[in-house]
Amino acid sequence: MSNPAQDDISPGMVLLLAAATGLIVANLYYAQTLVGPISAATGLSPQAAGLIVTLTQIGYTLGLLFVVPLGDLLENRRLIVGGLLFTSAMLVLAAFSTSAWMFLTAALGIGLGSVAAQIIVPFAAHLSKEATRGHTVGKVVSGLLLGIMLARPAASLIADWSNWHVVFGGAAVVVLAVALVLRAKLPLRAPTAKIAYPALMASLWHLFLRTPLLRRRAAYHAGLFGAFSLFWTVTPLMLAGPQFHLSQTGIAIFALVGMAGAVASPIAGRLADAGHTLMATAAALALGVIGFALPMVAPQLPGMRNVALAMLVIASIVLDMGVAANLVLGQRAIFTLGAEVRSRLNGVYFALFFAGGALGSALGGWMYATHGWHAALLTGMAFPALALLYWLTEYAGHASTLKAEVKV
Repeated sequence: MSNPAQDDISPGMVLLLAAATGLIVANLYYAQTLVGPISAATGLSPQAAGLIVTLTQIGYTLGLLFVVPLGDLLENRRLIVGGLLFTSAMLVLAAFSTSAWMFLTAALGIGLGSVAAQIIVPFAAHLSKEATRGHTVGKVVSGLLLGIMLARPAASLIADWSNWHVVFGGAAVVVLAVALVLRAKLPLRAPTAKIAYPALMASLWHLFLRTPLLRRRAAYHAGLFGAFSLFWTVTPLMLAGPQFHLSQTGIAIFALVGMAGAVASPIAGRLADAGHTLMATAAALALGVIGFALPMVAPQLPGMRNVALAMLVIASIVLDMGVAANLVLGQRAIFTLGAEVRSRLNGVYFALFFAGGALGSALGGWMYATHGWHAALLTGMAFPALALLYWLTEYAGHASTLKAEVKV
């Protein structure tokens, strides 16, 4: 927990951490709107194209499990900078890839190194007072989500004006610059925990077993993030297809509009600080379901192309709002569980829901290639729908507790 007497985190530091997390996590998403050109250039089949996104998410999941917990053991600034230097090297490998195995290896490494962003988020929580922690985390996560949402249009525009190799080469330079700035600006933070790495890893399993809140929040966001990953894996393929015929620039504009969903992050942070996490979670999960229902009811007639495209744009904003809000709600909840295990809790939380994301992107690519657009949409809708059913068990338990209190 924060010391009540400590100074709160400065606005300038919040801005720096938000920008850094956005620029770092963007590396996970540059490939999403470039699946078509990358798979064509490297010889991947349409059925395997989803691996371009999936392997990055698998690398990120591995990093969350085996690297992020080190934030409770090692000096944080050094850990962050080291991860960014590794990420920059992997981005260079991606930029010069000429075969599928080279790019997929780089994708795995990019995901692994980009977990530096998830060492920064608990860092922001450590620097914040308890009363403003949700709001601070909401702002930092807003930067993270803006990075995710800007990555897709930026990658499409750059690829349209040059090629996809330039996207990853430019990203390598950006990440190197971020590493140098953070090395100069971040304060030192040496954790007080005295624990060996094997014991640290073993503690992850114990935290998972003994922390029902962690399991529940991870399940909720696995549902939403699986849907999110599926949507942004298959939608660029649909937009480039015969119904819409969008160029990479058109896909970039589509992705850019989806950025509007990031406004939900600070709102969710304030709702969490005010004690409204339960109902805000239901709203976020419902937005995930609606995000897939809208394109399913969109008209498919040739003359209604613009209407269908507009509904797809609205769906992307609604889905992104649900994901943005639920991420903040989840992190705000688990950050109340103790500063001494905060990095491990954050690592387990992200690893679990990124596993959902990896499943969503892989399943979405396969469903789209083999069964078509509507089958992919139904699959995507199932992810948040199942999470919403699980939320009902929490609501039922909460209602029972309230009734018992009234009787007493």
